[in-house]
Amino acid sequence: MRQRNIAKEDRSRLVSEALKKMKGKISEIASSHVSSRVLQTCIKHCTQDERNAVFIELRPHFISLASNTYAVHLVTKMLDHAPKEQLAEFISSLHGHVASLLRHMVGSLVIEHAYNLGNASQKQALLIELFSPELQLFKDLVTMKETRLEDIISKLKLQKSSVLRHMTSVLQPILEKGILDHSIVHRALMEYLSIADKSSAAEVIEQLSGSGLVRMIHTKDGSRLGMLCIKHGSAKERKKIIKGMKGHVEKIARDKYGSMVLVCLLSIVDDTKLVSKIIIRELEPNLKELLLDQSARRLFLQLLHPDCARYLGPDDLASLSLSIPSLKNKGVSDDGEAVAEDKVSDAEGNIQLNEGGKKDAFKRRQELLVNSGLAEKLIGACSESVEGLLRSKYGKEVIFEVATGGADGILHPTLDEKLQDLHEAIASIAAQPKLEEAEEHILEQFHSSRAIRKLILDCPPFASTLWEKAFKGNCAIWAKGHSSKVISAYLETSNSGVRELAKAELQPLIERGDLSLPKPNESAKEE
Repeated sequence: MRQRNIAKEDRSRLVSEALKKMKGKISEIASSHVSSRVLQTCIKHCTQDERNAVFIELRPHFISLASNTYAVHLVTKMLDHAPKEQLAEFISSLHGHVASLLRHMVGSLVIEHAYNLGNASQKQALLIELFSPELQLFKDLVTMKETRLEDIISKLKLQKSSVLRHMTSVLQPILEKGILDHSIVHRALMEYLSIADKSSAAEVIEQLSGSGLVRMIHTKDGSRLGMLCIKHGSAKERKKIIKGMKGHVEKIARDKYGSMVLVCLLSIVDDTKLVSKIIIRELEPNLKELLLDQSARRLFLQLLHPDCARYLGPDDLASLSLSIPSLKNKGVSDDGEAVAEDKVSDAEGNIQLNEGGKKDAFKRRQELLVNSGLAEKLIGACSESVEGLLRSKYGKEVIFEVATGGADGILHPTLDEKLQDLHEAIASIAAQPKLEEAEEHILEQFHSSRAIRKLILDCPPFASTLWEKAFKGNCAIWAKGHSSKVISAYLETSNSGVRELAKAELQPLIERGDLSLPKPNESAKEE
């Protein structure tokens, strides 16, 4: 049955014969080390009617099978192939057993699998059993309108202290056993921290701070838990978290949610020597690849331009600003001193999050970016991969921030010479002649043309270099298509020196109608 070269009809016949012989003994066979594999193969290749018959026979044994080392694979395979009605029936059969199965190393896999397959109301049904004994007994007390634990407590007039005690009794064994990988556990912990008192919250942070946190930060809630541990943890706990990431940093950086934990870490931890030694050193060997990665680039962008709404979405910024209510306004610096956590906005509307430590935010960035040698390697990587980065949807953002010297001029004046070399490298590629058979020119390609236009508007030294190397005397060639927006940037820039450079050559093109300046609202959309 498991051979790849077997005919479909022959396999179906063998599967049907096997299931007929197993009828009445399927629950016993599912628990066997050897025969459970045969049953899994049958479920994979049988018809839906045959699968339904197996489901009906297994229905009374779901709970015992869910915690069996061998049967668990059959149960998860059944769920993968189950229609909506069967999935709903299975999730309903778990009622009253969610907490006990989550404490079981094998049973927790089934709960997590069902949680991930379920719809919003089914996920809610599984989750609320962890909140209170009343909700275990009466599953219809809560509607979908009350998704947050605080709302449920308020609606049902439950005692917060009673809910907290119950959740502690449920979650503590799970944490002690190290069952940390599951998204339902992460969601439950987030809800727990939303009502926990100071001592309970601090205890959970202490338990999570370490190598186990790496197993949690691949989910949205797990990532938020990681950020809360960094934000509210002591210097000792932050050190354990960073050391626990050793050997996994690149994998974490490439993960959508894990990368945000590293962004938070770079923004908060005052021990820049430890961060440089473990986090930054592991990122440097594959720097060129990471700059092009949608998630990993955010680490470098956070150092170059912190909390910028162009690079971090509203959800990311909201995650960075989260805090535990009982510990709110008491971020802990790396020397143990409590620091108020305020949030302000700068002139560009970028959210400035409190860094959680005593060290000045600019100084921390400088130590991580410039003093560690990362900035020099960043400029080097950009210079070597200019064209690839400019043409990339994600890489263009990194090369733009590096070429401009970063927010607050963090790369100036230390690396001015290196930045000039990068400007020359970009200008050299832009100065290459336009060939019809070749790949789309860098001044006409969608992403690169916009990046170069923005550099002209925001970086006068680059604009001057590019004019001398590429545009002077050649503007008529680039007056059409995407490239026209690049050269028109010379007349739109706020820098009078750059405008004067190009005015004499561009004005005749505008008067002849060969070049048109974009309307203000159009250029705003592009930026």
